Amino acid sequence: MSAAADASLSLSGVVAGYGKGTVLKGVDLEVGSGERVGLLGRNGAGKTTLMRVLMGLVAVRAGEIRFGGHPIRSMETFRIARLGLAYVPQGRDLFADFSVEQNLLLGCLAQRGRAARDLSPAFEAFPWLHARRGERAGSLSGGQQQQLAIGRAIVSRPKLLLLDEPLEGVQPSVVDEIVDALARLCAASGMGLLLVEQNVDVVLALCGRVAFIESGEVRESQPSEAVRHDPLRLERYLGI
Repeated sequence: MSAAADASLSLSGVVAGYGKGTVLKGVDLEVGSGERVGLLGRNGAGKTTLMRVLMGLVAVRAGEIRFGGHPIRSMETFRIARLGLAYVPQGRDLFADFSVEQNLLLGCLAQRGRAARDLSPAFEAFPWLHARRGERAGSLSGGQQQQLAIGRAIVSRPKLLLLDEPLEGVQPSVVDEIVDALARLCAASGMGLLLVEQNVDVVLALCGRVAFIESGEVRESQPSEAVRHDPLRLERYLGI
């Protein structure tokens, strides 16, 4: 699995929301090819809405979005997926009555040809999935379901993976497994990452840069190393 030469993401002046309410109020954000960026902000700042906008699940009212040089603002979700974007939503959205294997196969729908049934990326990231591929997804623990959700996304061989709170409610030992698997996958494939996560230590470990979103706008972006040594910045954007 390898990322194409241009897998960059660019948002310029993106405005979006629900009904008459506006959540994103002119978001500007860049994610370079193969770059790993953490998106941090308080609850309600617009993080999940931004992720949903990128996948075509929330309509954009103004602004532009480009991925790999393609304008995707008005593109259907399945076409966005075929360009190389994959999304693991908060809450996982697995089919509990489907088997592990059936859930993984759903992630292959964006692929054509031989890759359309190749689940090896998921099995390489989380080997236990292969042994339990016939079991119901609903029988798995919360942490295992999260690994399955990530596995479902990466079988599409994405160029950029969008993760929304992937470690919520996951026990520490499984957190370590997920972080290690993601780090290996990004290093081996060149896949980029846009990560929304409350665990700041994980964000700083996985991502080279952090963007801070507040009241529907990205206020600033800093290298992770700078953020690590600046607790006042974290307090400003994450403090209660």
